[in-house]
Amino acid sequence: MPITAQHVRETLDTYLTQHPGEKDQLSVLAEVLDEAGDSITSRTAYRGHVTAGAILLRPDGRVLQIEHKALGIWLFPGGHTEDSDTSLLDAALRELAEETGIDPDQVRFDSGIPLHIDAHPIPANPDKEEDAHQHFDFRFLFRTDDAAVELQEEEVTDYSWQFADTLTAEPLRSRVLEELRKEPCSDTLRQAEPE
Repeated sequence: MPITAQHVRETLDTYLTQHPGEKDQLSVLAEVLDEAGDSITSRTAYRGHVTAGAILLRPDGRVLQIEHKALGIWLFPGGHTEDSDTSLLDAALRELAEETGIDPDQVRFDSGIPLHIDAHPIPANPDKEEDAHQHFDFRFLFRTDDAAVELQEEEVTDYSWQFADTLTAEPLRSRVLEELRKEPCSDTLRQAEPE
């Protein structure tokens, strides 16, 4: 069953309960969600649509970044949702596995609540007949002790494990550093997944 507007709204509301100071910043997402309804995850929703990303953290304080082939920039693994995704967390995990080849059994998550929600512009892509639009990226924290990376070369050209303190975007940097101070979760990946 595809991800619904209700699931996106509930995830957003839960996130804003923890981070009420971001309500104004994410008001455009709330507006687009009201307008788009269940098509909020559709690539054809050109005012903007929801994507899912993975912040993969190692105990040594490094996070995984990939070089996106089409955009030519360094990002966190992630992308568009698919009809087979049952939640935004599932979409983030699937994208992580697809783009990096990391087996989902090698990662675990602490919470079904995003660590960060980022709104960023995506330029027009005439080759795909896509207008400029916004991505509302729901970024979930995953942890790994040892994950072998095998890139999906159709979308990704390189990867790098960067120290978390080199991240420049706030509040993401502060939240990742805060997570580093916590003990890694030893629960299995699917144990605490939201319904």
